[in-house]
Amino acid sequence: MENILKKCSFIKGEVFGAIIAGIIALPQALAFGVASGFGASAGIWGAIILSFIVGIAGSKVPIISGPTAPIAIILASAFAVTSGKISDIILILVMASILQVLISLTSAPKLIKYVPYPVISGFLSGIGLIIIILQAPVLLGAVAKSSTIETIMNLPALASSIRIPTTILGVATLLLLFFTPKFISKIIPVQLLVLVVMTVVTHYLGWDIAKISTMSVSFPKFVLPNFSIDLISKYFPLALTLAFVATCESLLTGVIIDSLTKHKHNSKQLIFVHGIGNLICSLTGSMGGSAATMRSVAAVKNDAKTNLSAIISSLFLLIVLLKFSWFIVEIPICVLAGILIKIGLDIIDFKVLKILKFAPKDDLTVLVTVLLLTVFYNLIFAIGVGIVLSSLLYAKRVADSTVIKEKQEFDTYSDYEISIEQNSHYKIRILHLDGQFFFGSISQIVSHFDELLETKYIILTYNSNVELDMSAIFALEDIIVRLQSQNIKLFLVITNNTVREKIIEMHTITDQIGEESLFKEEKDAIDVAIKHIT
Repeated sequence: MENILKKCSFIKGEVFGAIIAGIIALPQALAFGVASGFGASAGIWGAIILSFIVGIAGSKVPIISGPTAPIAIILASAFAVTSGKISDIILILVMASILQVLISLTSAPKLIKYVPYPVISGFLSGIGLIIIILQAPVLLGAVAKSSTIETIMNLPALASSIRIPTTILGVATLLLLFFTPKFISKIIPVQLLVLVVMTVVTHYLGWDIAKISTMSVSFPKFVLPNFSIDLISKYFPLALTLAFVATCESLLTGVIIDSLTKHKHNSKQLIFVHGIGNLICSLTGSMGGSAATMRSVAAVKNDAKTNLSAIISSLFLLIVLLKFSWFIVEIPICVLAGILIKIGLDIIDFKVLKILKFAPKDDLTVLVTVLLLTVFYNLIFAIGVGIVLSSLLYAKRVADSTVIKEKQEFDTYSDYEISIEQNSHYKIRILHLDGQFFFGSISQIVSHFDELLETKYIILTYNSNVELDMSAIFALEDIIVRLQSQNIKLFLVITNNTVREKIIEMHTITDQIGEESLFKEEKDAIDVAIKHIT
């Protein structure tokens, strides 16, 4: 009987988590499809196909995949470059898919953890700004331009293109997205609610507003790209950009889902399966994508535990498409623009503002550089420049902070630490950060205690005199969240007065662990931990 109840609970979690993820995916897939130039049908079919394939062949963790904002932005650029020629677009998608498969066969997927935080923050914030800039004219009834620069240059002419009914509907969409009470959004995802409400309002008002109009419910047909050496060489940079961004987004989602489920996905398998899924999407004229963080987290938060949720979510979207296509074609384009603008704002990394005045100038230089290059030039170039610039500035910081010290022996104290761990039956664990602490340090640190289920207190001692940069601050935040999810208390020991005072002044870390959990001496932290377990 107990086994039956467990199975029922498991199935309920998978189904409910999948449906919630599908409900979130529906308006996003439609919006991203329209924004990319591929069309609403391609967006929703891409979500159905990719999520289904990843669910069948992917890792056992619940990862929901489909079109995402960065993919939509790159595809919009592809449509501009190819003048909307579908055979060329399909070629770019096929090349990107093959590149993803090749990337999965290398050690590259494991290197994502070493990308500095300012690069990731600047890139994502740049994507958010691109969405807002490109969709703002659509919200007001004007025609969308193909680039941010073109959109900004066309602002003087925008005033004459504004349509009052469209603007009213678009602004009302944004107001609902921002101000819908939380108790309502807990019952139904606000994006879907707004989509339905504003579509119904438009229908009853009878306003002449641009709508989706066409929606293909027939299964996608096989499409061959236009292969040629000239086209392959011409579009290779764009395909590489698409493959790189899709890979990074999938890997970042995988890391987040790992922290929620306590299960580790296989990064190479994740990228390989997405490469195959995107290949099938491209050959059927559907919009490709990546692992989608918001949808995957929603599935996990609603008790989904395995890849079965991805399959169910895909089938749910298929049923919605087949049964409600008559409603989908009535959705106003300006409502989708409003949803995209809200998504763009959500993508922007506003939490950086909390530590802006404390952040090293080097980090801010990298962040702003990546952001501006992403918005006004090229995504892949922005990431490349950001990584190179971060590496050079990191090398400079290390060189500037290098001092010669006499070697000191701490063998006795090390024996003391070992005895503390053994006598507490490893309820207390002591870790040292003797080197430079950066974003890639998370996995190395967490690997020390991921499997220690009996641990109650982690004492993390930072011995360096180098102040924590943005990557370190947010990496430390991530470690704290991971430990809290395992009911492990972190005691942070900062031996350098300047570094410790900076952390206290910043509040970011102390707000999470409490100022009483920040120590100057390791022995003080050990004494407090011992008192708590005895």
